Amino acid sequence: MYVPADFAASDTAVLHEVMEANSFATLVSGGKQGLMASHVPVLIDRDRGPNGVIVAHVARANPHWQDLADGEAMVVFQGPHGYVSPRWYASPRLVPTWNYVAVHAYGRARLVWDANELRTIVTRLAARHEADAATPWTLDGLPEKQVAALLKAIVGVEIPIVKLEGKFKLSQNRTAADRRSVVDALAASSEPGDQALADFMTRHTMPMEVA
Repeated sequence: MYVPADFAASDTAVLHEVMEANSFATLVSGGKQGLMASHVPVLIDRDRGPNGVIVAHVARANPHWQDLADGEAMVVFQGPHGYVSPRWYASPRLVPTWNYVAVHAYGRARLVWDANELRTIVTRLAARHEADAATPWTLDGLPEKQVAALLKAIVGVEIPIVKLEGKFKLSQNRTAADRRSVVDALAASSEPGDQALADFMTRHTMPMEVA
């Protein structure tokens, strides 16, 4: 990923926050089958190793897993993003751009076949996304024969992260006044994505006004 110095983000804890907040990720690898990508919900085990471990699963019918154990994988996390108009700057003699947040995580995958480990992965993923439910769904509500069949239909994936890259392109190369104008315009938008970007910019670039 091309990351100019102005937009580089290297704080591991902040990158983990972005990954967890945007945990429907793109898993990419290149192998005998060529470039392959799968779109999967993931978990981030922050405290396992220096950069954490990504945990997920794919369908056993998905041929992607056959290449995952043979080389490096990249997992792409896309955070808030949106169009930025030059109308929002003090000087109109500029051009449109796109502000965005992205994190790339790299590592070699370990495939998980053990039924107990697979059950833990599915249980943890469900628990995260059922957390707000009055009566959360769990595997325990299914007959064991059905659970066993479901677990045989997936392959677990664990990726110890050996490298993290973060790019927060948030108008850091513009003046503090321009950044404030961008935030105000995005916050006034009716698009939820624009509002999320405004909030992210406020939290991660507005302190630069005080520096």
